Amino acid sequence: MNSKVFMVVRILLGLFVIIFGANKLYPFLPAPEEMSEGMMAYFTGLTMSKTIILVGLVEVLAGISFILNKYGALMAIILMSVSVCAVLVHLTMAMESIVPALVLLILNIVVLVGYKDRYKDILRP
Repeated sequence: MNSKVFMVVRILLGLFVIIFGANKLYPFLPAPEEMSEGMMAYFTGLTMSKTIILVGLVEVLAGISFILNKYGALMAIILMSVSVCAVLVHLTMAMESIVPALVLLILNIVVLVGYKDRYKDILRP
């Protein structure tokens, strides 16, 4: 992958997850007007168990890692669990708002591909 393209995608993903991760820690973006009952129950559970704080911290740390290009390969793998979960939640409970989750997943996959050389040792048979 072209290094300049990878850098742009890495920084875009970094900014994306910093903004949405910080919003989980200190809400500043407007909340969705309508939420399905399932989504409301899901987010209530995440909030009551404080899991939303962990997800927000992972996103902010991953974003900082991508922007600074330090430990980005590790954070891309860790962030993949958040990305896949976000897409699955939206697929099953809120299909109308799946676009940001898909953007997150696609950017995360592109960043993983950009770091593919760093994974050669752990993927060796």
